Amino acid sequence: MAPMTETLRAAGEQDPRVLRLRLDLAYDGTAFSGWAAQPGLRTVEGVLTDALRTVLRVPVRLTVAGRTDAGVHAAAQVAHLDVSRDAWSRLPGRSDRPPEAALLARLAGVLAREARGLPGTPRGAADIAVTGARVVPRAFDARFSAVGRRYTYRIADAGSPRDPARRGQVLWDAKRLDVAAMEASTAPLLGEHDFLSYCRPRAGATTIRTLRCLEWRRVAVGDSGGDAGLVTLEVAADAFCHSMVRSLVGAGIAVGRGRRPPTWPAELLAARSRKGAAPVAPAHGLTLEGVDYPADDELAAQAERARTLRGPARGGGGCGC
Repeated sequence: MAPMTETLRAAGEQDPRVLRLRLDLAYDGTAFSGWAAQPGLRTVEGVLTDALRTVLRVPVRLTVAGRTDAGVHAAAQVAHLDVSRDAWSRLPGRSDRPPEAALLARLAGVLAREARGLPGTPRGAADIAVTGARVVPRAFDARFSAVGRRYTYRIADAGSPRDPARRGQVLWDAKRLDVAAMEASTAPLLGEHDFLSYCRPRAGATTIRTLRCLEWRRVAVGDSGGDAGLVTLEVAADAFCHSMVRSLVGAGIAVGRGRRPPTWPAELLAARSRKGAAPVAPAHGLTLEGVDYPADDELAAQAERARTLRGPARGGGGCGC
């Protein structure tokens, strides 16, 4: 990390000359090697950091709500960064736009230029969109202040319509899945448990999580949303450990294909072992749908609780779903 960046980040906790910004963003994960910046690879963090540096003309360090793996998409990801008031006030230039609008407009142009040449990307389009930018309290931490994350996994099985335009966001399965059996397998997994059998643990990190929602369903064909006819899993938790969401999906698919009984996911959970761990489903069917935060006056306390429970993470974010 560049010394100036670290100095600015630390100063943001106490220096009135520094602002904390929340960014809301969406991305198509297809052409990215995950969120976290890696030398020689195109990543969401790497592309977005470069774009912010170009626009703000200052060092940038991003902290994200949850790092996504290669191929995973986001409809509503959240990140934060610290920036000087001077850099923020310079954004509108000679225009009368507020800094937030100026930042979004200029980022859109830089990201579109970066995406030129990507297969299937029309001129002027990008595979990242920053949908919101605003100043937030200094206590806000995109990762540690979050109280919940929500994901959806989408499958087109033998009983579903298949849309080639969405093939990069939906897993195609040649078999018809038994969704009733899949849904019957979920109840024992809800609540607080050690999900070691569903995670790739990191050294020193806990695998205890609170799973709040785990719902398989076949969306009605007449549904007005874009998922009509698909098999979907909606999953929500306080946080997820590495590969946890896709492992939950993999266990459900094994039940739906008839390879395992509905009791198997609970048996895996109780085993608390990486031996015979849940299979990991392909990344492209998974989308981060949202991140939830408490009221502003509860941000600091929530961040402190999360730091105590999960500890600092390399790369400025947790998960790796």
